Amino acid sequence: MNTTIAETRTVNHPVVSSDQWLNTRMTLLAREKELTHLHDQIARERRALPWERVEKDYVFDTPEGRRTLSELFAGRRQLLVQHFMFGPGWEQGCPSCSFMADHADGMNVHLAHRDITLVAISRAPLAEIERFRRRMGWQFGWVSSRGSDFNHDFHVSFTPEEMAKGEVYYNYVMQSFPAEEAPGISVCYKDDAGEIFHTYSTYGRGVEVMIGAYNLMDLMPKGRDENDVPHKMEWVRHHDRYEPAPIVKSAPTTASCCNAHA
Repeated sequence: MNTTIAETRTVNHPVVSSDQWLNTRMTLLAREKELTHLHDQIARERRALPWERVEKDYVFDTPEGRRTLSELFAGRRQLLVQHFMFGPGWEQGCPSCSFMADHADGMNVHLAHRDITLVAISRAPLAEIERFRRRMGWQFGWVSSRGSDFNHDFHVSFTPEEMAKGEVYYNYVMQSFPAEEAPGISVCYKDDAGEIFHTYSTYGRGVEVMIGAYNLMDLMPKGRDENDVPHKMEWVRHHDRYEPAPIVKSAPTTASCCNAHA
């Protein structure tokens, strides 16, 4: 496969003096600081949300055997759950959820030192999860909720009856959804008495909080470069299924004497 492609689009962008560039950059910096302060404010409001007690005794299949939700905390007070779209019988997990999960191992040691245990939870049987996890080379904890109400109670799995109605309850509203599994992130807290509380969940674009690569793409001139795809993450592949990344080579706009004698 030829991985060199010609760039045919013309960059239509103003080019200015250093002084003008600095001027506009400082204007944007003020807006960025506003966003940072707003982000901090929303984080405080998120932490101030009321909690709900988790009443059910959920049990999961793990590589170490059957484990309760309480045991998934692994001795820490805070549990961060990635609701990973991987249903029973699926050949592989969702590519977008895999994109999220690709960030987990690098973060995990840092999260653990802030009293946080990260775990992915899916409805697929453990053997199917383990097969896919080994293929992807991931080390983070990943357990099966098969046989429990966990996924349904957290509104990330839908029954055939729910799907047949044309709308399911997802991201806090009734809406159509194209699959019986959905992505999400949930947070639980366990107090010293061993009681567990659900403190927060986010769905839809809220899961982008796990995707550090998107933050870096947002810094780039082309951004996420998702304008020409049917849906925003259509380009995402499992990291072992990408073809070699194309190298963009701009075509010369004018002939030079060197080109003429090449």
